[in-house]
Amino acid sequence: MSRNFMRGIGEFFGTIESAMAVSAAVRDRRRAKAADLKRLGIDPEQFYASQRY
Repeated sequence: MSRNFMRGIGEFFGTIESAMAVSAAVRDRRRAKAADLKRLGIDPEQFYASQRY
């Protein structure tokens, strides 16, 4: 398998991991990590401004 393919698989699972982490943070009413939000293409400042903790 090529490196690009393996990198793509790793990025895919990283995105899924970030989505699950953000989802769990919202469910548990805690602040999601900025790195997870950025990986999902979400601006952390906008996200934090829209949440009520």
